[in-house]
Amino acid sequence: MGQMALTLVLRSLTEPRLVARWLIGLRLSNEALLTCFALVVVLNTLLFGIAVLVDPTPLPWFLAQPSVYGVLQAGSLLATMLAFLWGGRLFSGTARLADIAVLVIWLQALRALVQVALLILMPASAFLGGLAVSLTSVIGFWILLHFLDEAHGFGSLLKALGTIVFGLMGMAFALSILLTLIGVDPTGINGYV
Repeated sequence: MGQMALTLVLRSLTEPRLVARWLIGLRLSNEALLTCFALVVVLNTLLFGIAVLVDPTPLPWFLAQPSVYGVLQAGSLLATMLAFLWGGRLFSGTARLADIAVLVIWLQALRALVQVALLILMPASAFLGGLAVSLTSVIGFWILLHFLDEAHGFGSLLKALGTIVFGLMGMAFALSILLTLIGVDPTGINGYV
């Protein structure tokens, strides 16, 4: 099982379309998807909590508690899935929510691996840690482009890019409304960015 997971991680870097096709082809049940979703949220929240202990930089009030971070993480992942589903529909994409969900969940699992590596690397060298963050961001974006292209059946990375752009614009709009409704002043967040 460990060898298969390692192969899947490496193929995500070298053959993301093949991995996307394989993950979608699993046709996981809703229960399996929900379990995997919960696991990546808990894992990323745990890693966030460890990162806060390692670097106790003051955080905004809504991130100060790992439980709040976990809720925000779950909400943002769900919003991401919906944004990529609806963004793809603007370009005649054919993905199902389950297709997008399994790919976003896998990306979050990959993100957790990167976070573990960064927890080890950052204390040793801030420069190398920063370089690793930049490199993994570019690689993650490249994987996401191919995942969305495969899920929606576009055959065009440009349409996948449009899906990301429109999806993120929709998420930003929805998030600004949500933050306003709960009383968060967006100008007060800038100091933490």
